[in-house]
Amino acid sequence: MAKVFFGKIVHSKSFQELELIPDGYLAVKDGKIVSVGSKAEFESLAEKDSYEQTTLSESQFLLPGFIDCHIHAPQAPNIGLGLDKDLLGWLKSYTFPLEAQYKDVDFAKQVYSAVVRDTLASGTTCACYFATIYNDSNKVLTDEIVRQGQRAFVGKVSSNRLCPDDYIECGTKESVRDNVQFIEYVLEKNLDRVKPIITPRFAITCDMELLKKLGELAERYNLNIQSHISENLGEVITVKEFYPDSKNYSDVYDEAKLLTQRCVMAHGVHLEDEELEVLSKRGTSIAHCPCSNTNLGSGLCDVKRLLAANVKVGLGTDVSGGNRIAIYDVMRAALDVSHHLNMMKKQDVKGTGRMPGDSKANVEYVPLDYKQVIYLATLGGAEAMAIGDKVGNFTPGKDFDALLIDVSVYPTNRYQLPAVLTQDKTPEELLLELVQKFVYVGDDRNILKVFVAGQQVK
Repeated sequence: MAKVFFGKIVHSKSFQELELIPDGYLAVKDGKIVSVGSKAEFESLAEKDSYEQTTLSESQFLLPGFIDCHIHAPQAPNIGLGLDKDLLGWLKSYTFPLEAQYKDVDFAKQVYSAVVRDTLASGTTCACYFATIYNDSNKVLTDEIVRQGQRAFVGKVSSNRLCPDDYIECGTKESVRDNVQFIEYVLEKNLDRVKPIITPRFAITCDMELLKKLGELAERYNLNIQSHISENLGEVITVKEFYPDSKNYSDVYDEAKLLTQRCVMAHGVHLEDEELEVLSKRGTSIAHCPCSNTNLGSGLCDVKRLLAANVKVGLGTDVSGGNRIAIYDVMRAALDVSHHLNMMKKQDVKGTGRMPGDSKANVEYVPLDYKQVIYLATLGGAEAMAIGDKVGNFTPGKDFDALLIDVSVYPTNRYQLPAVLTQDKTPEELLLELVQKFVYVGDDRNILKVFVAGQQVK
């Protein structure tokens, strides 16, 4: 079916460029974007009469779907719990006991149905899920994603040490066997939008033998990879103790051949300069998780530093270390963290609170802005997940993963501006104000429709 949308269109062409089309069109056929441009340009399309037409209201605009580069689906029931603890204490007290419950397939069905529903409702058209060590419940998550029409990566978690006795794999051989079973379960479905992803929990809970075997599986099946890196200072110290022959945290994964162009590592808060060079060289990405990093006191990740080192960056909710399941909340948290870093850097030069660093660089530091976090939530996430050729913006040829946003409804319409404040503004300026309203105030109530590969899923 061919469809065309008339109205306001917003998408990122790069980290620095947010394209605004105040009076545009976007044509979709068989789930793919055919063309996009000004409304006047639509009249020159040879097949214009074959398109089913939808006209957006003045308060609406199209935005690419959000990409959650790091979310733990089984942890959703724990949202809001244990956030008074640090990472390792939170894992022991809350996370491991909950994930052990997913032996119960009925419990998994109940939770996963709600997780996929809620992520889609909040605009997440693509999610990169950590699941559990249990394949029966991992299959439930996969099937639920397919049923509801989301795009996703699903990872069977691998961990063969330092986990509770009731939530640990027996050994490397068993872990590899179970990984192969799950990988082939998903691949045999021949799904275009749902893929398995190699998922070592992190270096502390996997020995080098297992990490290397997982690297071999990723190469054999040509799969994406996800894990955690340098989230917490205590974790970084523990990794050094467990891997004394490795130069640093990144070197552990690199030795196992897990750092690839299709690898996304969550957090990256405490990476050394040498590690950034390796990640850039390997093409490995970082999922920035500001909600979780703040909640668990892990640290302030400097996204601008990562990008300056040519490391790709997307956003992750990191449920349930993150206390929000929606990427728009993560966008705001990313802005907060970036501004906090900026204030701290300026204090190094002019204030009483001191922060180590180069004074000149601190003075010249510029925090993220709302246009740039749109990139991180969409095209940046797609590039981080190595699917930037398929989704992330409205480039013709890509799948139509999109959100129909309306700022005329609550909460963005809570207070109305007098018309006199908008009468002298250009169409581009007015559109930017709609975008700002959504980025800083909006929620799922402002997301009227969600499309994945042209299919309406909300």
